Amino acid sequence: MEKKRMDCPCLPPGWKKEEVIRKSGLSAGKTDVYYYSPKGKKFRSKPQLSRYLGNAVDLGCFDFRTGKMMPGKMQKNKQRLRNENLTINKGKPDLNTGLPIRQTASIFKQPVTKVVNHPNNKVKIDLQRATEQPRQLFWEKRLKGLRASDITEEVLRTMELPKGLTSLGPDTSDETLLSAIASALHMSSSPITGQTTSAAEKNPAIWLNTSQPLCKAFIVTDQDIREQELKVIQARRCLEDALMVDRLARASESSRDSEDKAA
Repeated sequence: MEKKRMDCPCLPPGWKKEEVIRKSGLSAGKTDVYYYSPKGKKFRSKPQLSRYLGNAVDLGCFDFRTGKMMPGKMQKNKQRLRNENLTINKGKPDLNTGLPIRQTASIFKQPVTKVVNHPNNKVKIDLQRATEQPRQLFWEKRLKGLRASDITEEVLRTMELPKGLTSLGPDTSDETLLSAIASALHMSSSPITGQTTSAAEKNPAIWLNTSQPLCKAFIVTDQDIREQELKVIQARRCLEDALMVDRLARASESSRDSEDKAA
């Protein structure tokens, strides 16, 4: 990689901009941009830079890649936000609820000629096979190691699964099981029962039911339902108490403002 570091006049004194040019691989020629504070702290994105600088510098029209202030770009962003708000107000939000998939670089040089009318193409001839889509076993393991974080980049605490849910498959964990159950609830309308056949425990690579999560068969009892109902009731009471406290605080603050104006 070839690195070039230079001063950035749009940022406070001492800030450096670094351009890293990749020399090999599929991404050869691509340039990565980083910024360094006077203390040597590295920043990889504009949101990180904005959180660190706070109100010290207005980065509204700052272009992270060029390191320059571009007022025209800020106007385009405002117009884009207005268009998005109009779209949301019309009841057509652009919500992507698809599951994450692995992104692999293409091995073909573009453009590629796609042949769909080959005489030996049995998949196109067999309509029943054409409607079936292959399923990858244990795809939930691709989510291993990913963590959700808040706006301060602090990792959020994950859920705790009931003791009755037991993982099934090679190198499984509670995090993988949680991802599998969440995906099954999100993508399928059928009941979640787990792997009902005992053969899946002996050889899951052959007998695994891909429409069910990676866990052994389980039963939801009436006691489990009652405990869940109690949790919902307690959560609603806590929310009601919080709303009441907020309402009283607002009323008290409004009363004090009125007294100050009268005085």
